[in-house]
Amino acid sequence: MNDKQTNLDKRYLRMARIWAENSYCKRRQVGALVVKEQRIISDGYNGTPSGFENVCEENNVSFPYVLHAEANAITKLARSHNNSEGSTLYVTASPCLECAKLIIQAGIKRVIYGEKYRLDDGLQLLRRAGIETTYLQVDND
Repeated sequence: MNDKQTNLDKRYLRMARIWAENSYCKRRQVGALVVKEQRIISDGYNGTPSGFENVCEENNVSFPYVLHAEANAITKLARSHNNSEGSTLYVTASPCLECAKLIIQAGIKRVIYGEKYRLDDGLQLLRRAGIETTYLQVDND
């Protein structure tokens, strides 16, 4: 990968990290951006479904209905006129298995993530589907 693309990837990943700050979740804040042709076409962060109280967990356990950042970004695309075919997903934590399925079905071709999730079954599924996955550390600046 060339330096120009790597620099762009780092910038979008930093932006996803900033976007994660919108999450009301206390245990972990995750942000995601979907980028196509150097244009952000969707964004998301982990949280409750529309219309629910912005409380994600109780006694340090997440409620089962909390949506992941990737799922929010992809479902937001479904309500827009944008098409994610061939796009890149920037997400602050590597996708879980359920989000990996959505990523595959959305036609996303690259996933750049900044933190490794404790389970790697989502990454394994993405790779099996031929989706490029890249762990990228970014500075806190």
